[in-house]
Amino acid sequence: MRIISGKNKRRKIVAPSNLPVRPTTDMAKESLFNILNNQIDYSQTKVLDLFAGTGNISFEFASRGCPEIIAVDINKLCIAFIKQTAEKLDYPMLTALQSEYISFLSRTNRKWDLIFADPPYGMENTDKLPREIFNNGLLNADGILIIEHDKHLDFTSYKELFDHRKYGKVNFSFFKSTDEN
Repeated sequence: MRIISGKNKRRKIVAPSNLPVRPTTDMAKESLFNILNNQIDYSQTKVLDLFAGTGNISFEFASRGCPEIIAVDINKLCIAFIKQTAEKLDYPMLTALQSEYISFLSRTNRKWDLIFADPPYGMENTDKLPREIFNNGLLNADGILIIEHDKHLDFTSYKELFDHRKYGKVNFSFFKSTDEN
């Protein structure tokens, strides 16, 4: 995996092979950030990366200058790798927390400008993840929720859904808060 843009552009990051992850492909990540380049100001965007895995997405946000990134994953090896890599890349704005996602969402009182969630493909109740985030009021006004998922998930029943993109086997669904959230 590599960092596409920003402070550490073209920097390769090699994750240990023992991490139980499926990192977002470079092609899909580059496409995602091309979309975000036209929608957000990285220097003003506070990010929550749920199911952070290797930290691939968190490192990209940090390299682009986001002032605060919280990376959450249940796996202690993933969290250790993210912390070690963040220190090596000089990303003091990146905090890695070991937590089960439902526990984290239910106890946090923070709001973010962007939430990126990449749950394991086939995880139960992934289709309910947007509702959990909106019901807990975790997005700032005009905040964006992005869920990476496989082709079997369909979020069209959510009024907050405003875009869907497919890159190979990777799907991204984009949500924004509505006035009712």
